[in-house]
Amino acid sequence: PDLTERITDLLRQLGIPHSRFEVRISALAEPAGTGLDKVDFMFSANSQVPPEELSKVASGGELSRVMLSLKSVLAKTSGLPAIVFDEIDSGVSGEVASMVGTILSGMAVSMQVINITHLPQVASRGNFHYHVYKEDEQNTTRTRIKLLNKEERLLELARLLSGSTITEAAMKNAKELLNNN
Repeated sequence: PDLTERITDLLRQLGIPHSRFEVRISALAEPAGTGLDKVDFMFSANSQVPPEELSKVASGGELSRVMLSLKSVLAKTSGLPAIVFDEIDSGVSGEVASMVGTILSGMAVSMQVINITHLPQVASRGNFHYHVYKEDEQNTTRTRIKLLNKEERLLELARLLSGSTITEAAMKNAKELLNNN
């Protein structure tokens, strides 16, 4: 019940106000490689719809938010020194993206959080910002990573906001994101 309540609360903060999340545990007839119990995560995003198996009813954005909520709650009790998220914020934007950034930065208080994102609202919350890119060299492609300085970070956030042509409005918005975080 405590897990259910904490995850439901996070889901509501992440823009699913009528969400319901349940964990259903049932005993297996005989032991399996995964144990004696079957665990199902049940979910509903709508108040009038009863929770059903998560994998069958959640959209991509809803699934991302459920996973973030689960990992956020479990990370607090796991004692893990680090956690890596690869686009945990897919399918969200705007205010929800900002809340994802808040949750991730909250997790970073007690552990190392590495997050891959394309959302400026999330990227602006990090203490450090790395740019991952690919280079072609002598018939091979190499993946590179570069720690961005303050000015490079501002330009990258503006690029995430406006695309390949960085506008004055995007630069202003990028500055606001960094100043607010």
